[in-house]
Amino acid sequence: MPEPTAGPAQTRAELAALRPDLVAAYDAALPGARAAIMRRLRHAIAHEPLPGIPDDTSGITDDGAGDGGDPVALAERLWPGTGFVTELANSVANLALARADAAPAPDAAQQGPDALGRLEQSLVDGHPLHPCCRTRAGMTVADVLAYAPEHRPVIRLRRLRVPADRWYGAGPPVLYAHPWQAPRLQAQYPWLASAGVTRPVRPLMSLRTVAPVSGGPHIKTAVDVQMTSAVRTVSPAAVHNGPILSAMLQRITADLPIGILAETAAGAVITEHGPDRRLAHLIRQAPRLAPGETAVPLGVFATSPALITSAGDPYPLIERLGRVLFAPLARVLERGVALEAHGQNTLLVIRDGQPHRVLYRDLGGVRVHTGRIDATGIIGDLPTADLHELRAKLAAAAFGTVATQLIGALDADPGTLWRTLATAMRADPSADTEALLTEPLPVKATTAMRLAADPLRDIWTYRQNPMAA
Repeated sequence: MPEPTAGPAQTRAELAALRPDLVAAYDAALPGARAAIMRRLRHAIAHEPLPGIPDDTSGITDDGAGDGGDPVALAERLWPGTGFVTELANSVANLALARADAAPAPDAAQQGPDALGRLEQSLVDGHPLHPCCRTRAGMTVADVLAYAPEHRPVIRLRRLRVPADRWYGAGPPVLYAHPWQAPRLQAQYPWLASAGVTRPVRPLMSLRTVAPVSGGPHIKTAVDVQMTSAVRTVSPAAVHNGPILSAMLQRITADLPIGILAETAAGAVITEHGPDRRLAHLIRQAPRLAPGETAVPLGVFATSPALITSAGDPYPLIERLGRVLFAPLARVLERGVALEAHGQNTLLVIRDGQPHRVLYRDLGGVRVHTGRIDATGIIGDLPTADLHELRAKLAAAAFGTVATQLIGALDADPGTLWRTLATAMRADPSADTEALLTEPLPVKATTAMRLAADPLRDIWTYRQNPMAA
């Protein structure tokens, strides 16, 4: 059997048997994939608090050091024997495979229930800063080709019937399980009875979240696979919090151009561990679009700003995004909730070639300030009394990642674009606007987190705020 978590050489060997038609394209894409991961790793070395790295990093990433421009060799030299080295090799291989199998440029003019899924599957390179942007740890190359969104699969989820006394959550005791996960669960818990499959669904940017091709609610499943920063399971807290947070957010955004895609039902199987994060799902509303509207994930838009016709003149585009996206996010923050508005969680709704409104999904990464809003009933690590933590959650995603990536992709002066964004936000100020525009900009230290003893604890690094006057 092929080994999971393959590096570049093993991926090529498996590809030769699975998809020989892709081997030449994979070989051609591999140098560029290595360079792209190396850029991310060099950025992390220069800016993050990493173990074993001196204050002066000038000589560490020099190709003359014997690494030959290979990020895996560099990581092995700096952190030998760590799992991070294996993850990095897998990221290089999967990025090359994604580029080798890339689809034509996305078309935001597509309409219909399957348009969003097709658009999300057009994203090739993944997270713009994380060196493990394409990690699929635990999956074989065949699994990646079958399930990863960048390879544009259509799949069916498995329905597993659960004994009523082993079910936690709302709705009937039926678990929606990812087809990669389902046989592993049934092998461990044979009392999970097969109850058929779903309609055809398309994996979205997160791989484990799917949208029915013919329309309907989206389903977030649990998959025991390390992707970028975490193994993608569904915690009992997320099962509990989803409907409560959905109602809270829909109430406080009612007068803003931000729609919340509510988590309407969720459930988990009770095992010897209690409600089990490996056997859980969430059901989420699909976007509701008016005629002529198109929803584009920020991650897709940031890499392809030409999807919006106004991108030909970047300054009005950034000014409008300030009013439609960034200022409203600051208003939600003022009301007590920091949305983690990154490229995967946030959809930009385009109408008449212009950003018109925003849709937010996936509530597990938000923070709720206990002094600004009633957080009764919300459990886990979401409630906080720390305003710094609240602002950092929003600023790192919205400004440190999305705005930085978008402004870097536009053909215009970055300083002027940042000032344009700041002016648009000050035109509709909230209690947090000046702090967001002037305090050092937090960026999640993703490599430091992967190398830490507790990889789920947020670690921040800071850079000068480009919007500060």
